[in-house]
Order: sequence, then C-alpha cells, then structure tokens
Amino acid sequence: MEVWPGRLPPAPADLRVACREADGLLCLLTDRVDAELLDAAPRLRAVSVFAVGVDNVDLDAATRRGIQVGHTPGVLTETTADLAFALLLAAARRLGESERDVRAGCWPVWSPGAYLGEEVHGATLGIGGMGRIGSAVARRAAGFEIEVLHSSRSGGIALEELLERSDFASLHVPLNPETHGLIGEAELERMKPTAVLVNTARGELIDTDALVDALRGGAIAAAGLDVTDPEPLPAGHPLLTVDNAVITPHIGSASRRTRELMADMAVDNLLAALRGEPMPHLANPEVR
Repeated sequence: MEVWPGRLPPAPADLRVACREADGLLCLLTDRVDAELLDAAPRLRAVSVFAVGVDNVDLDAATRRGIQVGHTPGVLTETTADLAFALLLAAARRLGESERDVRAGCWPVWSPGAYLGEEVHGATLGIGGMGRIGSAVARRAAGFEIEVLHSSRSGGIALEELLERSDFASLHVPLNPETHGLIGEAELERMKPTAVLVNTARGELIDTDALVDALRGGAIAAAGLDVTDPEPLPAGHPLLTVDNAVITPHIGSASRRTRELMADMAVDNLLAALRGEPMPHLANPEVR
C-alpha cells in the first residue's frame, strides 16, 4: 500500500506515476481518473472513489478496460440534506453578511430595516432532482410548512416552472453532459427577485458568471453554495465579492459519522474488487 504524503491532492502527472504499478486506487473526487491515467496503469483493476459522485472518473474508459469503479451512495444523504437546509436558512436570513459585520465590529443600532431577509416558514421550495438527498431536503421542509415542488427524471414539473414558482430552489442532480450549466442566465432570470438558490451537488451545474451577475444585479436575492465552479475559488474571485452569497468549502458530508462510514465503504469496495468479487457499491455495473 502506498499513501500520497502531501496535504493537497497529487497533480495529474504525479497521480499517473503513483498508479503505474498499482492494482487498485482509492481516490478523492478531486483526483481526475481519465483514459490517460488508466493507460499509464496497466495493472489497475479497481478504482474506489471516496464520494457519491463519480464525475471525476471516465466510466466508459474504465468499463472498457474491465476496471470496477466504486462509490459511497446513501451514506451521506442525511448529512448533505442538513447542510442544504442550513445554507437555505443562512442565505435567506443573511447570516453570512450579519456575522461578518459583527466580527468586524460593525454591530449596528437596531432598526426595523436592518438585515431584512426572506421568510422561510410557509414558503415554496423547488427541488431539482428528487433522489435520496432531494427527498431528504423535502422531509426537512415539512417542519417549516413549506410547499415542495420538484423537477426530476421521475416526474414533477418542468424546471422552468419550478424556478418561476419557487421562493427557494435547491439543486440535487448528478453532474453529466445534460446537467452541465443547468442554471444559466435565462434560468436565473426566471426566478423571483426574492428567491434564494442553493447548490450542494456540483458547482458546474451553475454558470458562475451568470450567478455573480444575478446576485449583483438583484435578479435573485441570495445564494447558498457548498460547491462552486471553479473549486476551490481563487483569491479575488468575483463570487467572493458579493455579500449575498453564503459559501462553504464542499462540506456536505463533513460529519464525523458520515466520513467514517464513507471510508469504510470505499475500502470495502476496493478490497472486494482486488479479491475478484463485485464491489458492494459499483458505479459501472456493466463492467466485465
């Protein structure tokens, strides 16, 4: 077993070198496992991703080579739904902006118009993608007597209608060619000027430039983001300059219990494949 010693993930060239003699790879979603890496690792039989999403892996290339790709579905559903709802509340009630002001010594005299946010109780929540996490967010919304709309492959309403009707919109779809750039300028313009957009899925679902323009121009009221494009955001990025965005560093699964369970699942996937068995949580079941 060889463990990458650096605090930051390996550069693509370094990862290719590290995998040259490897039979299995346990990686993070920040590690790009593409055809070039797979060509450089002829012994590779298993790739286990410490994440639910596997958009960092070229699944077609892995499948053609007979390489099993594992992931960790289900285990982070409730934890990520908790964070999605936390971001919804924080963005709606301007917690990021007001907390920053307090730390900067700018505690204003109380006034009726200070830090006015959006009402959550009794609002309408649109959920894009009613899978495990989207459904868990909907359950949390019930306690606030929120009307829930959804748009997904399993039914619901059109995304355009969802955006027009929702006070809050939360994204929970996988990243693929069809969903890349799902929310752009046209979609943001459909939303209410008082609406809040939440994203705990993948940053590439949203056109970042369009989002910055919408936040600055008042097309929407606020955003709560656990994922961004690019990720991480470089210093001075325009998204970091808007007060009406609450941004966290991709911590949707960051509870002690969830991360421990993810680690167990990722290792179980890897060991099963190296024993010549199917992974318990296989992202490419068509592999031979």
